[in-house]
Amino acid sequence: MRFRHPDGSTVHLAYCTNVHPAETLPGVVAQLRDHCEPVRKRLGRDRLGIGLWLARDAAHALTADPAALRTLRAELDRRGLEVVTLNGFPYQGFGADEVKHRVYQPDWTRPERLAHTTDLARLLAALLPDDVTEGSVSTLPLAWRTAYDTTGARRAHTALTTLAERLEALEDLTGRSVRVALEPEPGCAVETTADAIAPLLRIGSPRIGVCVDTCHLATSFEDPDTAVDALLAARVPIPKAQLSAALHAEHPHLPEVREALAAFAEPRFLHQTRTSTAAGLRGTDDLPEALAGHALPDGAPWRAHFHVPLHRPPAPPLTSTLPVLRAALARLVGGPVPHTRHLEVETYTWQALPPALRPRTRARLADGIAAELTLARDLLTDLGLKELP
Repeated sequence: MRFRHPDGSTVHLAYCTNVHPAETLPGVVAQLRDHCEPVRKRLGRDRLGIGLWLARDAAHALTADPAALRTLRAELDRRGLEVVTLNGFPYQGFGADEVKHRVYQPDWTRPERLAHTTDLARLLAALLPDDVTEGSVSTLPLAWRTAYDTTGARRAHTALTTLAERLEALEDLTGRSVRVALEPEPGCAVETTADAIAPLLRIGSPRIGVCVDTCHLATSFEDPDTAVDALLAARVPIPKAQLSAALHAEHPHLPEVREALAAFAEPRFLHQTRTSTAAGLRGTDDLPEALAGHALPDGAPWRAHFHVPLHRPPAPPLTSTLPVLRAALARLVGGPVPHTRHLEVETYTWQALPPALRPRTRARLADGIAAELTLARDLLTDLGLKELP
């Protein structure tokens, strides 16, 4: 979906296909048919943006076979789909029964991460619509914190500096600009947007910036205006923002609130949990840890890294951090100029919701994703953007 900003530029809205994880190229093609095109039809649009997730094997197949890449591009066109952004955070295995910490491997200290992200940038340059010259790739925030030391920091800096050089060469060759964005996430070496500024300034490239994920922003209790203003003041680019909402518990000391939270403590994904106290931010690496005994202070609200559907907050006594998303979106694209032009709805946890809330059919999943995009569209038009055909 495309929108005209009041300044005349185009803002793109997509949804991320990591909600339909496919590890192989045939699986990616099938998801376009089985999921993405039905969402487009529900929205009544001739064209729908998708934030494509290409796992390692799928990306390798496309890199090794130019004919396969041309076929994928033709398939996108045939189904009324377009790609201006890729989700390069998960490397493989995102559809596994248990993902947890594995999603951070390989990290930016490993050569595999540089090679994969380079492949993604090259593929995106070939997949961009004919009338679009700028693409974005989101990636993990360097590494999970516990395995990241000064040696790792040096390796990550070298890898990202090399990537910036490759992105510059790619633009010289193709005329397409692809920017890569670190996605701050609780528990990682770059946990907040503030954490991202120093390493990105050391790299010093306009091609490497930050992906503002509004679920992660909210989980860390970051104020959207403060976060975005700091990035802008440091001249750190924001190639992309992910529109997502975290799980919010206003009164975590109450037994009924803990019982409601326990329904979201599932075994597949990591749900880092945080609370803001007078002494600063406190947290656990997963929701079950927060619920066990007194691991986390419960005198103030808790927020958990669980991407809940934008249009359907959980039932009381829980809610979502949709207000944080609204505030972040207003700061990012509601002013005289947009500070990012790529927006991606990223609710990958539909099948990790409590059983009663999960969509049981493809049709119901498509309905839910279309409803999320409709909400995002309405937020954008309320900010003065105009939806384009």
